[in-house]
Amino acid sequence: MNAYAALEQKFARIACLNEASSMLGWDASAMMPEGGAEARGEQLATLAGLAHEFLSAPDIGEALAAARPETDWQEANVGLMREAHIRATALPRELVEASVRAGRACESIWRQARKDGDFAAVRVALGEVVALTRESAGILGKALDLAPYDALMSQYQRGITAADAEAIFTRYEGFLKDALPRAEALQAARTKEELPPGPYPEAVQEALARKLAAAAGLKFSSARLDRSAHPFCGGTPTDIRITTRYDEADFASALMGVLHETGHALYEQNLPAAFRRQPVGEAAGMAVHESQSLIVEMQAVRSDAFLGHLAPLLTEAFGKTITLGGLKNRLRRVQRSFIRVEADEMTYPAHVLLRFRLEQALLSGDLAVADLPGAWNDGLHSLLGITPPDDRQGCLQDIHWYDGAIGYFPSYTLGAMAAAQLMAAARRALPDLDDGFARGDFSGLSGWLARHVHGLGSSLGYNEILAAATGEALNPAHFEAHLTARYLT
Repeated sequence: MNAYAALEQKFARIACLNEASSMLGWDASAMMPEGGAEARGEQLATLAGLAHEFLSAPDIGEALAAARPETDWQEANVGLMREAHIRATALPRELVEASVRAGRACESIWRQARKDGDFAAVRVALGEVVALTRESAGILGKALDLAPYDALMSQYQRGITAADAEAIFTRYEGFLKDALPRAEALQAARTKEELPPGPYPEAVQEALARKLAAAAGLKFSSARLDRSAHPFCGGTPTDIRITTRYDEADFASALMGVLHETGHALYEQNLPAAFRRQPVGEAAGMAVHESQSLIVEMQAVRSDAFLGHLAPLLTEAFGKTITLGGLKNRLRRVQRSFIRVEADEMTYPAHVLLRFRLEQALLSGDLAVADLPGAWNDGLHSLLGITPPDDRQGCLQDIHWYDGAIGYFPSYTLGAMAAAQLMAAARRALPDLDDGFARGDFSGLSGWLARHVHGLGSSLGYNEILAAATGEALNPAHFEAHLTARYLT
């Protein structure tokens, strides 16, 4: 066996361990009883330690030095393998396991603390997560010649630094300052059409969510839909696990959540099968991943064309008159709000910007964990002019930091901007795209994305994928133009 083939075999073994971790993580959120949290944390820490041991082994370094890739895809694969090996050899296994263990323990405490709105209950556990993350970031930064926070960001989306994101977000902050009051004024001047009051039975919501996800292209022969406290998409490309949460007073939250996660699932299901369980066969990063969920949920599903198709489906399913105007008012209403996952697409980037700046301050030590609630409230007021009434609607609302995912948040808005740019390119390439949406047909869009994004795996980076598909690297003007057309005209 030559060195390259040996590398593929070794990385496939590592990928299997990571797949097992993903499934255990899904189970912890969707099925596991509360009493299993401690044992599950140890299981996941052990798997992370084994993956780290395999990835940092000397024979990986020897095979990388000897490998002679023969194709561009193999060349890209070796480059990604090399970076993964550098990361692994830099970090002690004990630190990797301790970080996973601390994240699982903190997340378990956070679940009850969030319900109670009690930040003090989770403060110490979060402090341990932040301290371990700071230690890891310092080590990785030196190994990769990156600033510590950039090293964390690169775990989720390679090729984008904090300076890149800050420039993009600062530009958007200026856009929002002018656009938000204008959108609110235009909205207030229009007749407000309401949806009929609930109840909207959970069983009907779930059946409709499954129907629409399948229509968008999700293959339920290799996917599940379950419930969890926080909607997500996990699993593997051949065993997708989507979760959502239901509210019988409001069908839109679950429905949009499922369609958002369906965008993630389609990406996973359409990754290049020839390189499955290889770094180059994985998604190109979380900003790219978010672009795929948001191009489905925000760009396609919330378009005039698709909402016109959706209204009669909802009317039939729920036995209530659901009008296009009512849907637009519910799904495309600009409103300053406390909860990120419920925010409209215009104010959503402000929620990301808040977290982006706070997590940098936490990592650097400029912000103490104990001072997080006050800094959160002050930051949100500065950006949106509102202050959360309690920590449940403030710094306790997201799972990410409590689970150790620091550096992830920029991906959400970078993904939203990429989604707008990709949709603009798809519409240029497929002039009848909206005609398809009006029939509930996503095949034109899903086929275009499969060719220009999904099938590329990680052979290209974030900006390279955008440039190949749209003719330019990320240009925030496309997102601003989308918002202007939808909310300011």
